[in-house]
Amino acid sequence: MFTKLSHTNSRPAKPTLVWDGNCGFCKFWIIRWKRLSGDKIQFKPYQEAIHDFKDIDERFFKEAARLIDVDGKLYDGPAAAYKSLSIAGKYPYLLSWYEGSSFFRKLSDFGYQTIADNRNFAMKATKFLVGDNPINLKSYWVFYLMILLGILLLYLGRMA
Repeated sequence: MFTKLSHTNSRPAKPTLVWDGNCGFCKFWIIRWKRLSGDKIQFKPYQEAIHDFKDIDERFFKEAARLIDVDGKLYDGPAAAYKSLSIAGKYPYLLSWYEGSSFFRKLSDFGYQTIADNRNFAMKATKFLVGDNPINLKSYWVFYLMILLGILLLYLGRMA
């Protein structure tokens, strides 16, 4: 499980989401989040950001994405994702749920860690479900769901 940090002595000019620049899954979603957030958030691969945040050991950046707010407060893993979406004006309730519900926090942390441990599979699943273009997501998952429902209905019809 990734380590949760609370703050850094560094104070970025704007909230900064630090991510693994070698991760294709991360890059896909960072492209999407950049579009959603406009210029409200700075996005930096940890390979560059370690020079800006010298009091955070590189191993912590390797473990999980980190959002460093302008006051030095740190958000880790799913909290970093939820905080970045909140700053962008999208789905602010997710951060509230994460901070207020131990069940949602544990579920989010587990999901985040599972994806982090299986990045190649997560990237393949992402492309299968929403396509190759993070700017223009496709709703392929709806098509797949309809096929599964059709098969289920056919199966149930045969049982009747």
